[in-house]
Amino acid sequence: MKNKYFIKNKNKDLLEPEELFLDFMEKEENNMEIPLGGESINAVKKLFFLALLVLVFQTAYLQIVKGRYYAKISENNYKRIVAVKSPRGIIYDKNNKQIIFNAPIFDLIIMPHTFLKDKNNINDKIRKLSDITEISESDLRMKIDKADRFLYQSVLILANIEKDKALILEEKIKKIDGVELEKNAIRNYIDSKYFSNIIGYSGRINEVELENYQEYQLTDMIGKDGLELFYEEQLRGKYGKQEIEVDSFGKTIRVIKKENSESGNSLILNIDSGLQKKIYNELDKIITKLKTEAGASVVALNPKNGAVLALVNFPSYDNNLFAKGINNDDYNKLLADKTNPLLNKTIAGEYPPGSTFKPLVGVAALQEKIIDPKRKIVGGGAIYVGSYIFPDWKVHGMIDLTGALAQSCNVYFYTVGGGYGGIEGLGIDRIKKYADLFGLGNSLGIDLPGEKTGLVPDQQWKQDKKDEKWYIGDTYHVSIGQGDILVTPLQIASYTAVIANGGKLFQPQVVDKIIDSDGNIIKDISPKIIRENFVDLENLKWVQKGMRENVTSGSGIALYDLQIEVAGKTGTAQYYGNQKTHAWYIAYAPYDNPEIVMAIIVEGGGEGYAAAVPVVKEALKWYFEDRNFQNDI
Repeated sequence: MKNKYFIKNKNKDLLEPEELFLDFMEKEENNMEIPLGGESINAVKKLFFLALLVLVFQTAYLQIVKGRYYAKISENNYKRIVAVKSPRGIIYDKNNKQIIFNAPIFDLIIMPHTFLKDKNNINDKIRKLSDITEISESDLRMKIDKADRFLYQSVLILANIEKDKALILEEKIKKIDGVELEKNAIRNYIDSKYFSNIIGYSGRINEVELENYQEYQLTDMIGKDGLELFYEEQLRGKYGKQEIEVDSFGKTIRVIKKENSESGNSLILNIDSGLQKKIYNELDKIITKLKTEAGASVVALNPKNGAVLALVNFPSYDNNLFAKGINNDDYNKLLADKTNPLLNKTIAGEYPPGSTFKPLVGVAALQEKIIDPKRKIVGGGAIYVGSYIFPDWKVHGMIDLTGALAQSCNVYFYTVGGGYGGIEGLGIDRIKKYADLFGLGNSLGIDLPGEKTGLVPDQQWKQDKKDEKWYIGDTYHVSIGQGDILVTPLQIASYTAVIANGGKLFQPQVVDKIIDSDGNIIKDISPKIIRENFVDLENLKWVQKGMRENVTSGSGIALYDLQIEVAGKTGTAQYYGNQKTHAWYIAYAPYDNPEIVMAIIVEGGGEGYAAAVPVVKEALKWYFEDRNFQNDI
């Protein structure tokens, strides 16, 4: 049994070691391989050494010379610097009542340098974005064309998105790299119809503006009109910045470092919002009563320092429409409105002043010793020069300066202005001289954009403009505020303030103070006198007396029963191409120590006593009697 698994070796001869060795030697002789010599080994070594040397130098170059460059590229693949927008400054009235708020919103934007990075997927991104936003692909491509020109500016796709909708959008755009939601704010203008001509509005910066404001971004808001434009530099504030970590889609993962923004400075106005509202509402009533589509403007100033207390346009417009981005239909309606609500007529409307110009002519005649204030002339209902008749509105009889102002006698001012019946007259050159001194025909420098200069014509102007000679009739017309003379309501109010305050022409000022976000005063704007002492106080007092008599016995008698004494002057101004007349009134109160000056014009309103005086009366009553009880109408 022990041999059961034993296998016999049939070849009993064993192989000796020597035989194995001889076999190996035979195989070696049959090989075709050639052994390497010393030169080949050296060549390989040199080649290997050279390659190693190149590798060392390349590594050193990348690490030492280009190390920072590639480190920055690597860092930029996951880090981004983004601007932190600053809250725009607030605007308050003189009683610190806030009349503007910043309303938070979101914008859907494209970050071009990320969105356009992968050119192969742009079409797919556009399709997805079109589905999400419901903006056509062609419109999106137009926006993207803009993005291609502003690689490092965020480009607006959807504006003014409310928070709830923004949260939904945020989920949908997660996988579209280069598309983000950005926090922003738009203006919320409170009681906009009362203040739109003063505040103006802000809106999205356009490409033309971006050329002048290169530190701005395409999604920024910028002042477009009014105080928003004039004080843009103060209101805007200073941007901060964030260093953020982003994922492969360019989405924010976390904020690495943050530099806070600085809020814009705020404005405290000289405007009394209660007075502003009162005047506007009274204009609404009188326009409704007159059953006319006319516009109207009122300027109220503090004659002691030039502070603008009210600046009212009627009708007005809603500046919130512009803040949100006005559509074409709404904009075209405003443009088509015959009352021109977009024009700030208080500073840019130009009108013949009518009889409100007579106090200035009276002061000039006294200053130039054309006439003694007590001298009476015959107000016979008209004067006659050759075949020409220059009419008055009635026969006044014998009348002096104060009576001529109280009764608005045309003949008296024809005489002292152009000369008649042995009285020399000022002549157009001296009329223009005093008109200029009182601020007519010039910019007054109010802190609002768009102020017009008006026009005080003279011989040279007529020759240049109309290629005609100047005639005595032209001087007569200007002497009563007619003809080619044009003024703004602001100019009329400012010149009236000179009469009221005894001879100082102030620069009108809407803003009183500029403050920072903590309420600290950055700038307290001091009154600025343009000129003073250019007429004698005694001569001004005669004109003041005549304006007081206008209230006690003349066309302003409706103001006589107020608790304070008022001085004033009506004006009824003809204008070209219309049978109607503009209704003017100027006033100041209290008579012995003026605190407020008002100038009002109702376009096409007829007689000043009927259309303008009632508004002045209610405004002065509110200001001196009811203000403490009705500070917010």
